[in-house]
Amino acid sequence: MRGREDGAGRAEGAVLPLPQAPEAIELRHLRAFAAVAEELSFSRAAARLYLSQPALSRQIRALERLVGCELLRRTTHRVGLTAAGEALLERTRRILLEVDDAVAVTRAAGGEAAGRIERLMRPLTAIATTACLPELREANEVLLAEFPVPAETDIRPVNANGVPSFVLNSGPERPATLLYLHGGGYTMGSAYGYRSLAGALCAAAGTAALLPEYRLAPENPYPAAVEDAVRAYRWMLERAPGADSLAVAGDSSGGGLVLCLLAALKREGLPLPGRAVLLCPWLDLSCRHLANSAPQAMLTVVRAAARDYLAGHPAGDPLLDPLSADLAGYPPVLVQAADADALVHEARLFVERARERGVEAVLDLYPVEEHVFHMFWSFLPEAADALANAAAFLRSPAPGAWSAR
Repeated sequence: MRGREDGAGRAEGAVLPLPQAPEAIELRHLRAFAAVAEELSFSRAAARLYLSQPALSRQIRALERLVGCELLRRTTHRVGLTAAGEALLERTRRILLEVDDAVAVTRAAGGEAAGRIERLMRPLTAIATTACLPELREANEVLLAEFPVPAETDIRPVNANGVPSFVLNSGPERPATLLYLHGGGYTMGSAYGYRSLAGALCAAAGTAALLPEYRLAPENPYPAAVEDAVRAYRWMLERAPGADSLAVAGDSSGGGLVLCLLAALKREGLPLPGRAVLLCPWLDLSCRHLANSAPQAMLTVVRAAARDYLAGHPAGDPLLDPLSADLAGYPPVLVQAADADALVHEARLFVERARERGVEAVLDLYPVEEHVFHMFWSFLPEAADALANAAAFLRSPAPGAWSAR
């Protein structure tokens, strides 16, 4: 634009040419800037984006470095926009609005992935409210068999301190440093069935995983699964240079089992792993945080699973309930969730409470509906992105230096 010239012959209000940014500016940088500019607070913006404040600050600094000027004025108690920040904010809002609109239109036009997920899930959801547990287990294994195991995955059986398990390697053989605890509501699922998801995470992270066949309820209610997880973890610990080199991960109830494992290790005085990853975790066995809008099939299966697993044990036991446990001293945790999942509220609550206890916890949300959408990594872009992000967290030499997308 042009304006009046000042005494030096420059036009007031003119847009001065700036050097081109040496690297591409990412949407996450613009979203971070817009959130801080609109909230005028790093803490509120971080909560809005489900990021840690240090991660948010790094993104703002990266953006300022890329554009070559200061966008925000920071004081002890206030955050304000510079003239350059004001100029960028309006344009950033338009860019983000257009991107979100483009994504929405693309999803509406390309519902192929959603249709494929629905077809895969249909046999299991159709019987969820009426079938007995053996029928549900069989249908669940049929579903799991539909998912491919990455071609480069080498699988060998091991006995992990009495727990039948698989070791999954992607590429050259290496010691297992990731303990993966599968989902299934503590009553379904198997190490064999979860070779696909655990294998995909191993391939993305370039690591090897131990996938234990822990005992299931109702035949073996709590604390059988936790005991098996501890034995499997001890097996890994005996072969590792140190606990910091280990990580634990799990999906749905497996995510809850990860946190029960950490509580048990802490109680027994055993060293905790270096980090943890929770994929769409189910944490509340009382089911009081389960969204009322949850599909009836999910409500039926989850409540029955909680009843079978608890077998009369109180759901509020801190060793079982991460939402009431003392989380102090836990390792850095990455929590990934679908923003339309009926269990997403539990993920948010856990991250809030973990941060309150000084735990480095990040909530990584994805715009999908399906619980444990990671299963569909072979054709769902959000699932592939989530596993890549989880792998980056696992590979990071120092989790504190890692930030979400």
